[in-house]
Amino acid sequence: MKKDAIIIRFNDTVTECSSAIIIPERAITEAGYIRTMTTNADADSKHEFHAMAQIALSRFQDGELDIEAVHRPLTVEWKNEVETVIGGLVVFLDSQGNFHLIAHSGQDAKTLLRAAHQFFTRWVRLDI
Repeated sequence: MKKDAIIIRFNDTVTECSSAIIIPERAITEAGYIRTMTTNADADSKHEFHAMAQIALSRFQDGELDIEAVHRPLTVEWKNEVETVIGGLVVFLDSQGNFHLIAHSGQDAKTLLRAAHQFFTRWVRLDI
């Protein structure tokens, strides 16, 4: 595994990614709980996250992006941080640039993705 990669552990699977958006269940009502991680941290990172949220929502609505369901907490590790996700959804890009969605069973993925898209749209607009 790469030293600077983001590691996601779920359903006995360990995978690396370059960028991740963690959308906990409570982000539906309190968007401030959405977390982001990227190995490409620079001034344009917020635009990357906005694009990720928009593309994930669009592909999910069009049936082009499936969700991998998890039934127990998953973890996202990067640098010295470990984020445990008990309920919610994680959007991530693998090293080849492919999108993936992981969500806890019973979660309203569409609503979570909409909340993330709205959050990042507002974030980008604040700097314009």
